[in-house]
Amino acid sequence: MSLFGSPGFWNMLTVTAIFVSASVAFQMLLGFVIALLIDQGVQRGLKATIVTRTAVLTAWAIPGVIIGIIWSILYEQSASGILNYIFSSVGLVAEALPFLSDPDLALASVTAANIWRGTAFSMILIYAGLQTLPRDVLEAARIDGANALQRLFRVVIPILAPMLFINLVIVTIETFNTFDMVLALTGGGPGQSTEVIALSIYNKIFQQFDLGVGAATAMLLLVISAAMTTVYIAFIERSQGLE
Repeated sequence: MSLFGSPGFWNMLTVTAIFVSASVAFQMLLGFVIALLIDQGVQRGLKATIVTRTAVLTAWAIPGVIIGIIWSILYEQSASGILNYIFSSVGLVAEALPFLSDPDLALASVTAANIWRGTAFSMILIYAGLQTLPRDVLEAARIDGANALQRLFRVVIPILAPMLFINLVIVTIETFNTFDMVLALTGGGPGQSTEVIALSIYNKIFQQFDLGVGAATAMLLLVISAAMTTVYIAFIERSQGLE
């Protein structure tokens, strides 16, 4: 049987595309915002920045299976579930939300958990990049009358662009290979609504014993990862050649 004609293949690709694009976009956005806030807090001598960094890094250190279990507890679909209780207490919902049993909500819920998990890595890279910013350039922009937003978009982001691109590639590769958290959280269900490509490989080979389609899907993931890695290596070599 052809891989492209196998049942559920195109649905799996669609789920993976939504999962990866949303995860990468929000991980980088939130990582950038948190890194900026921590950098500003450090410059102002705020002690709370240590607590913030510790809390964010904890999410990165926890194994994916444990994260899946933690979020499954948060997503408990009864009225006594943690998130459902909070939402009902503030009047956001009238009844318990089926976080993991509704196909659309399940994909959004898994993506939200992955964003929480991966934001720390983006924050680390971006915060490290912020420490390398030439302060004299920022000070010159401030003296020239540039406000905070102008300094951000015309000075900070252009200087950090190479590092942001590297962050984008690494986070994309990692998200494509996400497996353990989704397995622990939903197992790919309900149906195949959260079956990303790495989990599909596991299900095909070890659950359905469809070795041919499973191996072909694994080769597809290998090609995607190899292509992204090639882009990363080429960018690094080009950057080093320009120095």
